[in-house]
Amino acid sequence: MARSQETFGKKEVRNKKEKKRKDKAAKKLARKDTEKSGNLDDMIAYVDEFGNITDTPPDPTKKKKVKSENIEISVPKREAVEYDPIRKGIVTFFNESKGFGFIKDSETQESVFVHANNLLEEIRDNNVVTFEVEMGMKGPAAVRVKLLK
Repeated sequence: MARSQETFGKKEVRNKKEKKRKDKAAKKLARKDTEKSGNLDDMIAYVDEFGNITDTPPDPTKKKKVKSENIEISVPKREAVEYDPIRKGIVTFFNESKGFGFIKDSETQESVFVHANNLLEEIRDNNVVTFEVEMGMKGPAAVRVKLLK
């Protein structure tokens, strides 16, 4: 007698496929049942006065009247703050051979670039200077830099 060509592994694969097919059919039937029982009222969601999603409709007695003229849809303009354009700072680094350096602003503690062309007097490291800030090619730059005496 010849042995069967169906091995244990082949039986397992066939059983898994059959089980998968039955599960898929059962899910399909379950979906059809829920679609028929579900109605539109179960699917509607409402938003309450705090912005939370609920399943209860809003109370019409709590409704507020809003005039369209009172709605602001832009950012309010900031008032212009006047400040002294002349600032004080300390030279943290200055390379005389290359002609540039950095000044640390004493108010904002920001480092501002300075070039030798914008100097009114010679400066060195750790000098206290006055300067004005203008936008340079790569960001803020100190101009009209002179020693504070």
